[in-house]
Amino acid sequence: MTIKNLFKNIFCLIFVAQLLIADNTIKISPTTKPPVLDGILDDLAWKNAISFSAFKTFIPDFGKTMPESTVVYTTYDKDNLYFAFKCFDPNPDLIKAEITARDNLRPHDWVCINLDSFNDQQSLYGFYVNPLGIQADSKFAAQNEDHGVDYIWYSAGKIVEDGYNIEIQIPFKSIRYKNVDPVIMAVAFERRVSKRSEQATYPALDPKKGYNFLIQLLPFELNNIEHYSLFELIPSSTFNQKYKYQNNKLEEYYSKNELSLTAKYGITSDLVLDATINPDFSQVEADAGQVDLNLRSALYFAEKRPFFLEGSEIFNLAGSNHSTQIVYTRQINNPKVGLKLSGKISDKSTLATIFAVDEVMNSNLTPSGQDAIFPIFRYKHSLSGDSYLGGIFTGKEMENYFNRVAGTDGIFRISESSYFAHQILFSNSKSSSDKEALDGHSFTINYNYSTRDLDLNLLGSKISNNFLADAGYISRTGIATFMAFMKPKFYTSSDFIRRIDIDIYTSHTQDLYSKLWETYNSISSKLFLMGALNFNLKYNYSTEIFKNTKFETSGFSISGGGQFNKELNVSSSYRTGKSIYYSNDPFQGNSSQFTSTINYQPLSQLESKTNITFVSFSKSSNDSLIYEYPIYRERLTFQLNQYFFIRAIVEYNKYKKTFLSDFLSSFTYIPFTTFYVGYGSLYQNLSLSSEIDRNVYNEVNRGIFVKASYLWRL
Repeated sequence: MTIKNLFKNIFCLIFVAQLLIADNTIKISPTTKPPVLDGILDDLAWKNAISFSAFKTFIPDFGKTMPESTVVYTTYDKDNLYFAFKCFDPNPDLIKAEITARDNLRPHDWVCINLDSFNDQQSLYGFYVNPLGIQADSKFAAQNEDHGVDYIWYSAGKIVEDGYNIEIQIPFKSIRYKNVDPVIMAVAFERRVSKRSEQATYPALDPKKGYNFLIQLLPFELNNIEHYSLFELIPSSTFNQKYKYQNNKLEEYYSKNELSLTAKYGITSDLVLDATINPDFSQVEADAGQVDLNLRSALYFAEKRPFFLEGSEIFNLAGSNHSTQIVYTRQINNPKVGLKLSGKISDKSTLATIFAVDEVMNSNLTPSGQDAIFPIFRYKHSLSGDSYLGGIFTGKEMENYFNRVAGTDGIFRISESSYFAHQILFSNSKSSSDKEALDGHSFTINYNYSTRDLDLNLLGSKISNNFLADAGYISRTGIATFMAFMKPKFYTSSDFIRRIDIDIYTSHTQDLYSKLWETYNSISSKLFLMGALNFNLKYNYSTEIFKNTKFETSGFSISGGGQFNKELNVSSSYRTGKSIYYSNDPFQGNSSQFTSTINYQPLSQLESKTNITFVSFSKSSNDSLIYEYPIYRERLTFQLNQYFFIRAIVEYNKYKKTFLSDFLSSFTYIPFTTFYVGYGSLYQNLSLSSEIDRNVYNEVNRGIFVKASYLWRL
């Protein structure tokens, strides 16, 4: 070894040692020249940046080394974080990557930056990028990941002869972080290889801690970065024109051009005030059709409106799911004005509030002349690790009615593999016709254990008869439930069956109205097959109480699918069994349900998504067919580039005899700098009318809209 090489090696060892602070926090070196985002890793910033490469899998198994190696480079300047991924792949022709819409990356190869910008183990930003630079983003908190959020950041990707390269720029203006210097954040880098449905991370996830990212991140230190007093304005203009079938013809009944203004002010780098006047919360795409017949509870639709999505993860309560959400902002249907304050008010304290004035509409969608005021308040105090204790208040206030909900929730980690979660809520409601207010309550306690080999969940909950949450979504009240779930996981050395999960589930619920008990017991087996396929078999023995009567709901189901090749992804499920006809005179029935989603991408910029749903129900006593309910939906998208796409949707509902068409042209330079042109029609067979030919579908609704918005950031 030459003297020169000796000194070089000594210098490298000293440099690496200096990267590690006493608390194992990595010191990232800043760059004096920002990299150019072009997917070519020849910038000086990357040559001098710290790198990480020891990726290990966690799906389908932990601790394996992928055949394809990955190197990540990290640096920053006072305004931005920068990351670069060198993703090696000896078969670049098999890389799954398409020019597609934002947030449409799940079937693709991708990389992800899981960023805890406060290093408090309470929430994560997820920044996903596919090999062509297409983005997706999410926010994770209270064991729930929300993919509806949109942040402003920049990326580029390029497939090369030995794999693909990705470059990412995250402006500090787009994220929240502590108002201190230096700033400590934490990160986990992630990569997915679609052809084997494998995912790997650096740092490697501990099999004893399972999939819990929050407590397994790599802390890093940033010095002398900007702490912005962020200011944003989003002016928006929307033109809507609507028609409906009346007087035996299609007539215009609504035409309006609305202007709105939304503002965002960063009081500090970690506390933000949002305000909006006459907000435009129109959706740019129709909700996918769902079977809306024979339902016990209202259908659930995900929130898509940007104002409510900002900071929405803070409102997640421990132990909640889609059937019990205390804050479900789609209950605020037609808001006139909205205010929101969200972020950190101290090192351990997180706050989120919403105040909205909602114009109450009549059943025919005309203004009722009344307003409903929605005040929502959320507070979280972080404890050690990912534990926290939180409080919440929601209200709906009207002239002759009010509903108020208040309570507490929290997660308490008791080991590296397990935690307790709780939720305690009380409601108080009264209308002008009530002599006394109605009081209700909801309690949930949950124990969760998760490792490489076993998942275990124990839950006890009660929702009283009179519990109401008008700002939320509660699928069923008047129940007390005890539930246990266990999933042992078995790994094989076979290339055909790589992993087998056995799900064992039991729950016992008392219907508090009738005092009768119902049960749901199931066992299922999920097989992770060669490549990126899966197959699932399930049998359940179950009963359900409805209208003070116990009915049987046992059945058998089969599902499966996955990525068959670069072009085709298919998932399907079929269930058959006993069921209930929900009515004032319910009866026992038999039902079958088939659903299938087919994603086909014949060209890099053309995607077809086909959804098929078929449900049938027959009466058990005489086998008479009560209904068949098929829905066919086709969505065809042509993505010219990462900014512009044209989309056509057609949906046929055979039961309702309706045909929907929805056309959308969209240009999105960055989130909130957008231009949309949309056209939708609903056709219906009006054969019940003697004046209408039974074989003719008449246009009964039509809508045209043009929407433009622009993000101005200071």
